[in-house]
Amino acid sequence: MPELWVPGAAGPSLEDFVARIHKLVEAYAVEHGLSNAAVEIELADGAALWVQRISPEPGYGFVTLRPHPEEGGADEDVVVPVGSIRRITIAAAEDRRARLGFSLPDER
Repeated sequence: MPELWVPGAAGPSLEDFVARIHKLVEAYAVEHGLSNAAVEIELADGAALWVQRISPEPGYGFVTLRPHPEEGGADEDVVVPVGSIRRITIAAAEDRRARLGFSLPDER
């Protein structure tokens, strides 16, 4: 039986996970000569979110996603268990809806 990670126990670094996602997005944009890439995150329940950003907060096995709002809608943050992420797709923002893009952290 694999070990079960419990909130508060030592586990994989969410900061490192998110930093690696940011590196992948940046590398994809550079490789394809893009000013911006689009990121879609599919969750275990089948929901697919085009996200503006991902943050390692609040931690304890959870990350915060900021999906692109619906036309005229306000920004919302969604806190999800990192284990609920089933797939991350990185694509050219130009291939998707023009308003979509992903914001890398300023401290690059």
